[in-house]
Amino acid sequence: MDVLYKRCAGLDVHKTSVVACVRLADGATVNRDVRSFDTTTSALLDLSAWLAEHGCTHVAMEATGVYWKPVWHILADGDVDLVLVNAAHVKAVPGRKTDVNDATWLADLLAHGLVRSSFVPPVAIAEIRELVRTRKQLTREKTRHAQRIQKTLEAANIKLDSVISEILGVTGRAILDAIVAGESDPTVLAAKADRRIKASPEDLRAALFGRVTRNHRFLLKLHLQHIDAIDQAIADIDAEVTERLAPFRQAARLLTSIPGVGEVSAETIISEIGVDMDRFPTAGHLVSWAGLVPRNDESAGKRRSNRLRPGAPWLKTTLVQCAVSASKAKGTYLRALYHRLRA
Repeated sequence: MDVLYKRCAGLDVHKTSVVACVRLADGATVNRDVRSFDTTTSALLDLSAWLAEHGCTHVAMEATGVYWKPVWHILADGDVDLVLVNAAHVKAVPGRKTDVNDATWLADLLAHGLVRSSFVPPVAIAEIRELVRTRKQLTREKTRHAQRIQKTLEAANIKLDSVISEILGVTGRAILDAIVAGESDPTVLAAKADRRIKASPEDLRAALFGRVTRNHRFLLKLHLQHIDAIDQAIADIDAEVTERLAPFRQAARLLTSIPGVGEVSAETIISEIGVDMDRFPTAGHLVSWAGLVPRNDESAGKRRSNRLRPGAPWLKTTLVQCAVSASKAKGTYLRALYHRLRA
């Protein structure tokens, strides 16, 4: 098999150590040098210098959690081409022996061009990605606190969610604050409702008649404090994302012109795939990378499985939400196409 890279290296990255194997090919002769480094910044700088001394042009490492990131950032400042490899792709390559360490095996695969590089966004996009993902995690945490509030209300026999659609809305929050403050009279609590609430005053009073204890009020206060802190954190992230997204504002505007794609969805899409589409040969490649196409699992003319592969979970969920929104947007081509395909 042809050797594509004569001077390359493979890295086996762990939390506290990195095992590096340099593969040097000179004709039919192959020399390997294996060495271990710590993952401290000074040790990774030594690793970069060691690779430069051997004249390595390409370096491959597996995507192991978040441990590969500091290694990548240090080596990216050098003159080597970095390749981030999906661990599943490496395991799928046949011929690995049990007595070969991971670094040596990665170096051999890289030298013969048997590994594919994963998508690693530029630093500016990666920073926006971390902010957007953190915002989504905080939003999920806020939802969990809202669910805990609902459980606490049910324990107190307060049927607030039966008369209003959003317990953290204007009416719900006013009633919850009053309950935390010690109010238990259903009439007084019902008077806190916004005039736009569809539920009648009688239904509100019946739903708010319960048995709220001191423990219930303490738990409600605790969850509301967490929700307020999360709301403030999300607002801070929104402001930071808006500032970081300034160089890509035109791309965000183009995305929001698509039916079903809002401002938050546009920020998520840009943070996950960037703005340089040259890395994806066709739209089909991008859809496949996102994990939104059925897997190729066919034998004897029969398709055995249509399940989607994991793909990019952060991007996939956003695109599915955009597709659902587009299917409900009136007077659009995408909605008409959706219903035509559905029929």
